Amino acid sequence: MKKWMKSTTALALTASLIAGCSSQDAAKSPTAGGNSMSASQASAGVDDKFKDKLSLNLMSITYEGGGWPDKHPMIDYLNKKFNVDLKFQWVPTDTYKEKLGVLAASNSFPDAFFVDINDFLKWRDKGVFLDVQPLLANFPNLTKDIKPEAFAIGNPIGKAYGVPIYTPETRDTLVIRKDWLDKLGLKYPTTTEELYNVAKAFTKNDPDGNGKDDTIGFSTAISGGGTTFDRFDYLKFAFGLANGWKEVNGTLVPWQSQNKELKDFLGYLRRAYAEGILDKDFAVNKNNDPSVKTEANKLGIHQLVATAIYAEGSSGSELNIKKTAPNAQWITGAPPKGPTGLQGVGTSASSNKVVINAKIDKNKQERILAILDYLATDEGDNLNKSGVEGIHYKKTADNKYEKLDAFDKDRPFIIGFWFFRKSNPLTTNRLWDDPAYAKRINAIFDENAKYANPNKGVGVFSETAAKSGTSLDQKLMSEMVKYIIGEIPAEGIDKGIDDWKKNGGDKMIEEMNAAYKLMK
Repeated sequence: MKKWMKSTTALALTASLIAGCSSQDAAKSPTAGGNSMSASQASAGVDDKFKDKLSLNLMSITYEGGGWPDKHPMIDYLNKKFNVDLKFQWVPTDTYKEKLGVLAASNSFPDAFFVDINDFLKWRDKGVFLDVQPLLANFPNLTKDIKPEAFAIGNPIGKAYGVPIYTPETRDTLVIRKDWLDKLGLKYPTTTEELYNVAKAFTKNDPDGNGKDDTIGFSTAISGGGTTFDRFDYLKFAFGLANGWKEVNGTLVPWQSQNKELKDFLGYLRRAYAEGILDKDFAVNKNNDPSVKTEANKLGIHQLVATAIYAEGSSGSELNIKKTAPNAQWITGAPPKGPTGLQGVGTSASSNKVVINAKIDKNKQERILAILDYLATDEGDNLNKSGVEGIHYKKTADNKYEKLDAFDKDRPFIIGFWFFRKSNPLTTNRLWDDPAYAKRINAIFDENAKYANPNKGVGVFSETAAKSGTSLDQKLMSEMVKYIIGEIPAEGIDKGIDDWKKNGGDKMIEEMNAAYKLMK
């Protein structure tokens, strides 16, 4: 256990959570009473199952705006529905890794919490996570909603040490300010060079029309505990970099070993930095800072989850920018082609998990699963996205729905963004939204699917990666930043890659490929 507690790696997150038990109540809207129950539920003895009140501690990361206060309508709803006393720990994404380290050192993990696939693989066999497989027969909504292959990711055959968090496969999307393109007489770029010229015009030609030199072409943040450039998938893949790991002639190859592709990508950013086109603060930005800069009308090229582009309350969304710039408009399209014609979009697997503490009381474990099971229903999904009827929205006389003021104040949707959600790509489609919204978002998903670039290493375990992968990547990132800002020549990147390999990278590649072959 001590060996395990010594090291933690960065956690990424996306997710959601809300309340309930039976698929037969899926069409209902959650009401303020929190006690909606079908006849089938009553006959199934749901009241008896939840007769003992339980205290549950859950932990999630947070982004802009933070989490809820302890007293909140969504928590009240879940407390009543499941006879629990829920306590959420809301941890900023930039410090989530450190928080997990503190909890590991004190052996005081919450009852249920998020882990990304890397931490899941590292800790899976340490006796920390509950194997939920023997219990799933009692929670049919989970098995109906989540594909068996998602449960299988990262798990030994016949085991499930967590509940997969649904992630749309090709959700990450390049967005560009259409109103800025129109003002400057520019077209949507189709290549990385055209994109560079657009970014340069956005930086130099006053696209916001305020007469000030205060706009940015590109921005990013170094996320993943200081290991990766955030929101630059459309550029990384255009230059041929792997999405984590790619398969070449049957062998797994990590992006960290791709000398030429990496230097081409970094050279592009070095040129942008030298010309003032890349955000000068990119190396110190926190994860959400680029989105904040879009909302301040300062950044016109960005990468967003498709469902966040036009969504109410989503960081970086068109609606949020309109508060500062009423005419703001995002446009989407195919990712740009790189020098050799390659292109791709951020592609994910539902590999992250909600894990349940293996050491807590069995009744608590089953109550947590009951909550997740409910969230996998249509009713739970409505609660996740729209909140509590009578508080966050109401039904109108013409059988439609109307948002209430408390929705913006309470932000009921954040539990769905940051903890657990139903397998539904329309994660921000609320009951009162125009049906055309869903059509618009589905069209983006359909377009993105043409440029899928999956990570072939998802669910493959390397002991070396678990022990030292983060520190190796942090050292390489340090050299990459130095190169971008002009402190070292290109040879410094070659040296950084060589150091990465000899200090553990080669061993990592060997272990990953050995495990990968066993899985094929």
